[in-house]
Amino acid sequence: MANIEKITPQEIQKSREILIKMRDYYYKKMVGQGHLGTALFATLMCNGHILLESVPGLAKTTAAKTVTEAVSGTFSRIQCTPDLLPSDIIGTQVLNYSTNSFETKLGPVYANFVLLDEINRSSAKTQSAMLEVMQEHQVTIGGTMYKMPDVFTVIATQNPVEQEGTYLLAEAQLDRFLLKEKLTYPNMNDEFEILNRIEQEVFNSQESVVQLSDVVFLQQLVKRVYMDDSIKKYIISIINATRYPKMFIAPELAEYVTMGASTRGAIALMEVSKAMAIMYSRNYVTPDDVKALMHSVLRHRITLNYAAVADNVSQETIINAILGAIQTP
Repeated sequence: MANIEKITPQEIQKSREILIKMRDYYYKKMVGQGHLGTALFATLMCNGHILLESVPGLAKTTAAKTVTEAVSGTFSRIQCTPDLLPSDIIGTQVLNYSTNSFETKLGPVYANFVLLDEINRSSAKTQSAMLEVMQEHQVTIGGTMYKMPDVFTVIATQNPVEQEGTYLLAEAQLDRFLLKEKLTYPNMNDEFEILNRIEQEVFNSQESVVQLSDVVFLQQLVKRVYMDDSIKKYIISIINATRYPKMFIAPELAEYVTMGASTRGAIALMEVSKAMAIMYSRNYVTPDDVKALMHSVLRHRITLNYAAVADNVSQETIINAILGAIQTP
């Protein structure tokens, strides 16, 4: 950490002003779903990707568009279907008859924010092509490499209810998402407010409150947040407990776990914790920052067996047990 420039109070103040503008615009259009907003902002600040799971109609697309509008970004929506091809996403070469030569046509993936609607409806081949872009931040068409924009976030959605005609994401592919967020139905008061805002045509207005350069500033700031060695060891202890749960939690819970989080999970937890520190206007990480989005970071990185499904034991139950077992620094 000695070579990393310390974050100044002025930079913290600037980050606070940027985040306030983004939050105000987000909650102008979004009712409830506060945890989703936090997860989206953390994903954006880490320049990562997020997987949203819910039944249809719970404003996943609206949330993605709202964040895009707020930061003056470009937005693409890809509706995934079984017949979707990799070239439909990343682009291809087409023959220009007037010049008798091939021209590259970049696909819809080339945007700041890409909404992959119902990603589990696309074939494994198409999923792999998209996940490669997410990891490498580049596409290769006709032997030429095209870099993704500096700000590049994929927001993928999947419907957990319907299984017919879907292709489950492999555990190794799920790991490429920084966060996985589960959305639930709004309460009655929130739904009442949604209807009022529909009448007022709040969702029809569009406004850019910050620029992409401000997002890049936040991303660079996150990298400079100080994390003490004790916090790093705390993160490692949590990740290690997901791999060897029998050493940390009750045996009746540990037997449900078949696979724990990888090193990528530890890196994700570190990056998200730093983003949370900036959201709380701090230049250092606390244990509470680590815990803030713990479920979102780990729920798709812990694999449970069929007995867990039968006994209605979730990843969140395992994570809570691990948190209770690991001593907080």
